[in-house]
Amino acid sequence: MQIVPFLHPGSSTWSYVVADAKTRRAAIIDPALDYDAASGRTGNASVQALVDHVRGQGYGLDWILETHAHADHLSAAQFVKQELGGRVAIGAGIREVQRTFKALYNLGEGFEPDGSQFDHLFEDGERFAVGGLEGRVMSVPGHTSDSVAYHIGDAVFTGDSLFMPDSGSARCDFPGGDAGTLYDSIHKLLSLPEATRLFVCHDYGQGGRARLHETTVGEERRTNIHVKDGISRGEYVKLRRERDATLPVPALLLPAIQVNIRAGRLPEPEANGTVYLKIPVDWF
Repeated sequence: MQIVPFLHPGSSTWSYVVADAKTRRAAIIDPALDYDAASGRTGNASVQALVDHVRGQGYGLDWILETHAHADHLSAAQFVKQELGGRVAIGAGIREVQRTFKALYNLGEGFEPDGSQFDHLFEDGERFAVGGLEGRVMSVPGHTSDSVAYHIGDAVFTGDSLFMPDSGSARCDFPGGDAGTLYDSIHKLLSLPEATRLFVCHDYGQGGRARLHETTVGEERRTNIHVKDGISRGEYVKLRRERDATLPVPALLLPAIQVNIRAGRLPEPEANGTVYLKIPVDWF
């Protein structure tokens, strides 16, 4: 198994190319689209690096794997699919997220909250393959109701549920989030063997250090500031709720979610040929 990380600087998102060197098949996890909120412009410069890597290595693409419907960046899944093929997949909990945000964005009868916008919806424990590599889906709700982690070989791609040890864990105050549920999900991850490698979706360079992407179950259990061994569920819930109450709404939440529940598709152009994103006023 070969794992190559790519950092999307604008959102501090780590995307990954995971490949089976023997069969030359690959998956891309959490690709991010460039988006400038001030101008409304999208761009592919960052994700192009992943596409170029896959092509340069001569890989075929099996999967484009989303860990959840992200609130801090627009998914580049459709650009990747257009360039490389592959199936866009996410956890089956996306249906609940779609129902919530269909109402918020008043999307009407043209949007079905049934997950059909994706090529595949994963159930908890479902197996999948990347070439000759076997993967397993782990449902890890709490940050969002659709959050999943992908366990491939000795590596787990955690999404937003768990960060580097000095950064703790994800917020739980989005619709469908719950701190107690996230604690349980994190301990599901931390019940894996201590040598299991964990690849995070975000790192913000805590304290000015270089941004990192890889840790282990053992490191998290020993030193994670939110969920290390000895921190109880009640203590975690209290800490998480108090911290979440101080956090601002993510800058790209409202533009991003309406794209990401569509598997990375922008809304259809209106009669004048222009695509519009909807921003609900005074909702958050």
